[in-house]
Amino acid sequence: MTRYALAHLTDSALLHDLKSLVTQDRATTALLIAHLGETDARRLYAPAGYPSMFEYCVKSLGFSEDMAFKRIQIARLARRFPIVHDMLADGRSNLSALLALSAHITPDNADDLLAAAAGRTRSGIEQLIAERFPRPDLPTLIAPVTQPMSPVGLAPGRVIFTSPEHAFPTTDELEMSGHVMAGPELAASVATGLAFAPAPPAPPARVAPLSPERYAIQCTVSGETHAKLRYAQELLGHAVPNGDLAQVLDRALDALIAKLEHDKFAQTDRPRPCKRSDDARHIPASVKRAVWQRDRGQCTFVGENGHRCESRSRLEFDHVEPVARGGQATVKGLRLRCRAHNQYEAERAFGRGFMNAKRATGTA
Repeated sequence: MTRYALAHLTDSALLHDLKSLVTQDRATTALLIAHLGETDARRLYAPAGYPSMFEYCVKSLGFSEDMAFKRIQIARLARRFPIVHDMLADGRSNLSALLALSAHITPDNADDLLAAAAGRTRSGIEQLIAERFPRPDLPTLIAPVTQPMSPVGLAPGRVIFTSPEHAFPTTDELEMSGHVMAGPELAASVATGLAFAPAPPAPPARVAPLSPERYAIQCTVSGETHAKLRYAQELLGHAVPNGDLAQVLDRALDALIAKLEHDKFAQTDRPRPCKRSDDARHIPASVKRAVWQRDRGQCTFVGENGHRCESRSRLEFDHVEPVARGGQATVKGLRLRCRAHNQYEAERAFGRGFMNAKRATGTA
């Protein structure tokens, strides 16, 4: 018999144990949130080899992305308003409810709002938010729907509004080219008839895999962005006659990536001799290219546990020896660091107090 086989327990013993475990779980959750908050505040993820608290929670602590996001948000909220710890520990609130409330809590309303939220479920919190922070009514949309639904023709090609969970665009979206989706046959199929329903709020941008090497991309764009998209489709009229959005995006990304690579690490098919500079912080283009290639476009920081930071975003050229101490802008004297680890190296070299003062003045 294992500790998880509970058939031998009486009903009363089972319920007693369950309540005890719930109490323990609440206390543990509150303590966990406190530890996450302090770890985040001290930026201890950096010496462990991670560029952010989120990356550390997911890849070192084994949290799911959703779990990491929620707990980090609540940990930061609890550092601002410590009563959150007590509310979690004694069961007056929970992570989901507090997360829904977090965007509305300020130092001026914290005491009153948290007191009003005590004991409420997530739906109760949403009702409280609606009462305290009312929003305008959503427009009512009356639109004929066929089976299967055809894409709304807001731009040439396969630019469509619809998705299974957001079948009807709002009036503003109809005018401003709301949702732009790419992928094979993403239009939702619904029953024939008239739809009388308020339109849902625009969902956040997301990329979702559909099958191996096939992805659905969904976001909300402005009228200006939509105009650019249509213009690009028109310019590609000969190369992409049907205006297929996936092909247009692919060509646009090729052009954008080429420009960003040139700006970030001087990538070019025609390198030219570099001019000398008296600025000790100036990094020659040839050195940038060599360092980027050597470090494979990834942060090179390695934590004490041997874990190399996996960040490929917000990368910076970091002097192995600080310029203030004679560091040189050479291939050997430079390395790639993400922003978090560049700052961490600076703290190790000059002290956290010094760097915090520099950050406060906007010079770090």
